[in-house]
Amino acid sequence: MAFLSTDQRELYLPLMEGLLEDPPWQRFLANLLQRTGARRAALALAPPGSGEPTLTVRADAARAALDPPLDLARLAALGLFPGSAMRTGRVYTLGEMLDFDAPTRLSAQRSALGAMRINHARAVRIGSPGGGEAWLLLTREREDLGAADSALLAALAPHLAAALGVRAALGRAAMRVAMAESTLALLSVGEVALTASGAVLAADPEAERQLTFTADPGPLRRLQLLPETARALETACAQLSGAPLEARRLVLLGARHLLLCPAPAGSGAAAIGIIRSAPPAVPANAAAVLAATHGLSAREAALAIGLASGETILEAGSRLGLTPETARNYSKRLYAKTGTSGQAQLVALVLTGLAPLA
Repeated sequence: MAFLSTDQRELYLPLMEGLLEDPPWQRFLANLLQRTGARRAALALAPPGSGEPTLTVRADAARAALDPPLDLARLAALGLFPGSAMRTGRVYTLGEMLDFDAPTRLSAQRSALGAMRINHARAVRIGSPGGGEAWLLLTREREDLGAADSALLAALAPHLAAALGVRAALGRAAMRVAMAESTLALLSVGEVALTASGAVLAADPEAERQLTFTADPGPLRRLQLLPETARALETACAQLSGAPLEARRLVLLGARHLLLCPAPAGSGAAAIGIIRSAPPAVPANAAAVLAATHGLSAREAALAIGLASGETILEAGSRLGLTPETARNYSKRLYAKTGTSGQAQLVALVLTGLAPLA
């Protein structure tokens, strides 16, 4: 098939740009409709290890605006599209997907296709190691799709496979970021990426909550600081640019401090700033997690949480309705069950365990 410059502009580039669309590849499908003159296009996506589509992206030509819905679940149940029996990378015609050896099933297939105004189709299954699978479908009602359309789908398949791999990698990276941000937020820790001049490249939600930013119209914001503090931050960021990873700088932001460390190579940032507010209140279900971790009773765990929250043994015991003697006996059992030798060790055990993250 001849490679056209319009294919690069209208199909191959939208494959990459479509990674950031929601849903993905909507413009790619719309352009594919125009390129082939198809009536409808659909892309069914299955995550890695699933084999079952969980997202379907569709595009319809203007003349199909009043057509019945394209029910891919119904088609799949009839062994049509998306089909697990389809070979990866091979372009199928509609006739190749019909079950001519089973008249009853064939009748059901044709009935479903007729209800959706599908008389002609081309479909290809795309697989990507680590990126899941996809099935790309083009349909027409009257005239059949030609050899050039089949060749185009075959040419697009490896590019779509590469895009699937990139999309899966981006999804995994986003998941790692979300996990890290949620844990840091539980600890009231925020992070901000800074250039060598102290401009803000990125900030996580907790940093957005704790810091104040200027409303600069450009792509880079700055922290809202007094002039001397801004200069100190810029100097520290410049010193950390390319510095050993163990280097640290501390910048005073009013009554609080921002801890700076070198940014990873290739990140585009010079430094990562870390800020932390006062420790949050211990979560309500922290006692249950602590009890399950160390085999404590509910009251023993509640007493330990009280101590970790700054209460004395007598204060925590009184809140729990315990006499001073009973509270002291509970504390002794706590030390024995947790393997600690005193209140300080017990509090450290509670605060460095999973209970504050519950």
